[in-house]
Amino acid sequence: MRFIKYLLVAIVAFIIIWIDIPRSIPINIGLFGKEFKTTIAPPTINAMIFGKPVYKEFKTLLGLDLQGGSNLVFETDTTKVPAADLEDALNSSRDVIERRVNLFGVSEPSVRTVKTGDKYRISVELPGVQNVAEAAALIGQTAQLSFREQDETAPEATNSALIFMNLTKETGLTGKEVKKATVTFDQNNGQPQVALAFSETGAKQFAAITSRNVGKPVGIYIDEILISAPTVQQSITDGNAVISGSFTTDDAKQLAVAINSGALPLPIKLVEQRNIGPSLGAVEVQRSVTAGMVGLGMVMLFMILFYGRLGLIACAGLIIYGLITFAIFRAIPVVLTLPGIAGFLISIGMAVDSNILIFERIKEERRKGKPLETAIRLGFGRAIDAIKDANITTLLVAFILFNPLNWEFLPQFGLIRGFALTLAIGVATSLFTGIVVTKRLIKTFYLK
Repeated sequence: MRFIKYLLVAIVAFIIIWIDIPRSIPINIGLFGKEFKTTIAPPTINAMIFGKPVYKEFKTLLGLDLQGGSNLVFETDTTKVPAADLEDALNSSRDVIERRVNLFGVSEPSVRTVKTGDKYRISVELPGVQNVAEAAALIGQTAQLSFREQDETAPEATNSALIFMNLTKETGLTGKEVKKATVTFDQNNGQPQVALAFSETGAKQFAAITSRNVGKPVGIYIDEILISAPTVQQSITDGNAVISGSFTTDDAKQLAVAINSGALPLPIKLVEQRNIGPSLGAVEVQRSVTAGMVGLGMVMLFMILFYGRLGLIACAGLIIYGLITFAIFRAIPVVLTLPGIAGFLISIGMAVDSNILIFERIKEERRKGKPLETAIRLGFGRAIDAIKDANITTLLVAFILFNPLNWEFLPQFGLIRGFALTLAIGVATSLFTGIVVTKRLIKTFYLK
């Protein structure tokens, strides 16, 4: 049993270190007069899962402030848009562009609307993008809204997830036939919902689709992304449809905007493109990394000098913590900006703080004359409440800063969210390493 446990730990450690490999490393080994060449590289997943191709690379993504990128400026044609719909049309266009940029493989882009005189423009900053022409062509496409039904030739689905994955058969009804999507409220329960108004041709198509899919879901896709899959309750022939569900008002607004972005796109044209360097500059980035390394080194030196062998174990725990956290960053992936790196370094301080609380509790028990093994057990037990409370409050602050629900009275900036995300991941990981990993290391190397 113990052998299996150690084997699992070794396998997990190997996978973490494999993911953490920064780039492909060529290796040339001369042995017995022969030269062996190989390359060690981060893992890549390229497989079929549930009939869908899945491709995943484990790589470090850097933000605009660390690696630079490209800046594209698009001018919108608002001449045919009524004044009442102008703001919604601009927001829809901005959301479409941001979604297309993410599909292009760019994380944490900066997409914003800018008014210059009587012209409305959309500025797009793309971290790390080299092929600007391809990105500009992708962004400039018209958003595509489509309705799809279940593919009868696909294997029979046994659960809801597989049913939704089978919504691949094109119905021929697209966003060209949707006149408008608006947020309304159910008169019976007051819940928000999204109302669709089709053109005359679209109404006929939608009536045929709903007639043959009563009791079945129909998928609504924007740019190949499934945004809703409502179940058809009855045939709808009047050209009006309602998408209902467990929506909040904000959810319903976002869904309406997403649909309008396919039904009412603004024509845009590229008016400016340029490459931009790291906003912080290479020197400042290097200094920031150096400062972080010096700070981490001083913390580890303090732990060793003050706690001796326990300090060495704490330093080993910190190294393991860093490897696990970096692997999580690359697996999600998290876009690292300078504020994000700051959040990671702060979480290192939280991990050290957990070790200090545990070690001081152990020292207290030892001063009471308790045996070492008993003192360690009691020290961990009595420190856990303080560690838990401190980390939970930090996670709450990170949740507020990340603002996942997009509350308008809270920050909505990408850099602040990057800081909050790395802080939350680091704190959650430090809870595991500070309690589980450090405890195991102490039992293995300190008690024997």
